[in-house]
Amino acid sequence: MKTISNKSKIVFLSTFPPTQCGIATYTQDTIKGITDVFGKSISCEICDLVDKPKTNSEQAYVLNTKNREEYAKVAHQINKDENVKLVHIQHEFGLFGGPYGNYLLNFLNEIKKPVTFTFHSVIPNPNEELKSFVQLLMSYSNSAFVMTNQSKEILINDYNIPAEAITMVSHGTHIVIYETPEQAKARFGIKNKIVLSTFGLLGEGKNIETGLQALAEIIKTEPDVLYQIIGRTHPNLIIDGVDAYRNKLEALVEELNLHNNVRFINEYLNTDELLNYLKATDIYLFTSKDPNQAVSGTFAYAMSCACPMVASKIPHTREVLTEDCGILADIGNVDQFAKSTLKLISDENLRNEMGINAFTKMRASSWENAAITHMNTYKKIIESSSEIKYSYPEIQLLHIKKLTTELGIIQFSKISVPDLESGYTLDDNARALIAFCMHYKLTRDRDDLPYILIYLDFIERCQKPKGNFINYVDQENREHIEQNAEVNLEDSNARAIWALGTVISNMDILPENISKKAEKCLLSALKWAENIQSPRSIGFATKGLYLYHSAIPNLYVAAIINKLNSKLLGNYEDHASENWKWFENYLTYANGILPESMLYAYLVTNKPVYKKVAMDSLEFLMSKMFTNKEFKVISNQGWHHRDSEPEQYGEQPIDVSYTIQTLNAFYTAFDIPEYKNKMKAAFNWFLGKNHLNQIMYNPVSGGGYDGLEKENVNLNQGAESTICYLTARLIMENFKLGQCKVIPLIKTRTGVAINS
Repeated sequence: MKTISNKSKIVFLSTFPPTQCGIATYTQDTIKGITDVFGKSISCEICDLVDKPKTNSEQAYVLNTKNREEYAKVAHQINKDENVKLVHIQHEFGLFGGPYGNYLLNFLNEIKKPVTFTFHSVIPNPNEELKSFVQLLMSYSNSAFVMTNQSKEILINDYNIPAEAITMVSHGTHIVIYETPEQAKARFGIKNKIVLSTFGLLGEGKNIETGLQALAEIIKTEPDVLYQIIGRTHPNLIIDGVDAYRNKLEALVEELNLHNNVRFINEYLNTDELLNYLKATDIYLFTSKDPNQAVSGTFAYAMSCACPMVASKIPHTREVLTEDCGILADIGNVDQFAKSTLKLISDENLRNEMGINAFTKMRASSWENAAITHMNTYKKIIESSSEIKYSYPEIQLLHIKKLTTELGIIQFSKISVPDLESGYTLDDNARALIAFCMHYKLTRDRDDLPYILIYLDFIERCQKPKGNFINYVDQENREHIEQNAEVNLEDSNARAIWALGTVISNMDILPENISKKAEKCLLSALKWAENIQSPRSIGFATKGLYLYHSAIPNLYVAAIINKLNSKLLGNYEDHASENWKWFENYLTYANGILPESMLYAYLVTNKPVYKKVAMDSLEFLMSKMFTNKEFKVISNQGWHHRDSEPEQYGEQPIDVSYTIQTLNAFYTAFDIPEYKNKMKAAFNWFLGKNHLNQIMYNPVSGGGYDGLEKENVNLNQGAESTICYLTARLIMENFKLGQCKVIPLIKTRTGVAINS
């Protein structure tokens, strides 16, 4: 049954669920990753590989791999669909009929679409016949994916395949919310056990016997060990209803007297259930006995769930399992498996450290990141690749709510676990208040209101009698004198004014007690605000005062806006030149707030000089952040100083978010399409359009990753980065819904709307 769509299509030749095999689930997860990241412009269809005739299929195409004539027939069917831009063949020699699966050549001789392969098996030291066949396959495509660097090297060295034709994409993994095994075990009632696990479709190749024999040695020292063997037997191995391999394992359990220490979970679990079992695992045993196994999805999944490993030495584990993540053992060596497992059991700190290292290492291989790698290769071989666009992920508040207590939002997070000892800051609670006001305006979700009140109460609690604010409170709600005695608390104080102004600008939809409390705090802070000096503080405060003034016109507030921005204008006049149209001699963080402040001053006063500086400084900033049509964040590794080359790497979400917010303000004011296009380009940084081609958020929880470094993503999801991602995502949602006026316009003193 074909789906009707005008999107570009990719057709996958593969087995597919409900077929139970590793390639079927691999393809399913690959497609989900592509759809999640690029579903706005790409749809995926299946040509289901079956070994007997099949009718009433749910898939677009069906290929009976044992029927040689069907290969050409299916190719003709695919050729008729002009929306199909690419055919991706999941290749395993046993999937296709004929010697080496050469029936596939009938398909390749007829297909008129570009073709690429994923080689699930890459056999080293091939004979001439195998080598020639793989070279023949590549002659139809000149593009292939493999899942390890070793597989790539084998194709290059043993098969003479050009390196530029091969893309290495690690086996995909599911992003999970990190938690310790002790936390995860509570779901299964096994908190007092040391849990070992193995999963997958069972068969002789899994070599579970090694794990059971090692367990017999382990329990002599550690009797409270539970070994979970998760998964059904491979359906091809159950003959006439007889599951010989499982019977063999159960007999071995009885022989070794392990019935109190082994749990068979004889199910084909859904993904969420499986991941929960893995998160509850103290040590994962990977016991495969195939020395040429190129890749293992079970091994990758276990590492991605923060499982410390004891693993057989196969190409995949040799390449990926460094000593900081686990221990390698010789295939089938019971003594090594037992001793290595006991070593990890005896050292909880080592296990935790290995688990976090494994979790961190595997984030780069998430299905979303794998989709980006696939698409970057697809674009080289399909037509109209410019039409491929990122899709926006679902808005998630799970992590930001997890960070929030009755007192406020916690400052830092260790991966996704809130770090209570880091305490609370005015900065973060102000940011969170702004974000939740935006979310409430978008959704009218009344569940937002308690959070808005928590953050507002925190700001009120931090306000001092003279109207200014302290910035830091610890987890026991105590003010820390040393952290609140910093010389420059202007930025955090000014952000509080921005947040209060945001609340007041939404007074028509928020409960009166909330807006009145915000108004009281803001009015108390006005006297302090008059004397702000630092440029960014002026910008933050101006934004809040502008939002207040847009809801409750106030000549005193307008006068403060003018006074503050006269200072900022002075900064600009002192530093700007023909080639450096900026307020300082360097670009640091949250740069966009400075031209944005000038914009608000213009909207309030109608002074042409504010508009000119706003436009000139924005154009200058954009010239530094958009080069050769690519968006680049100002590095926090020394910043970007005048008359010097910009630093590279060290990119943080705050500057991406502020860039989007600034462009949104200018687009709202002047309706210039370039600003909207740049906003989209900047937001794509979160979606994977960055130098590592990795997403910068957790799609499960909505957590924002703390930074993009030269070679890795900082996976900690603190308040600042999470809120910055959420704020940017909410702005883009307004565009998606056609509600782009996030910043209110007010009338100038001449009574004419600026963008009329």
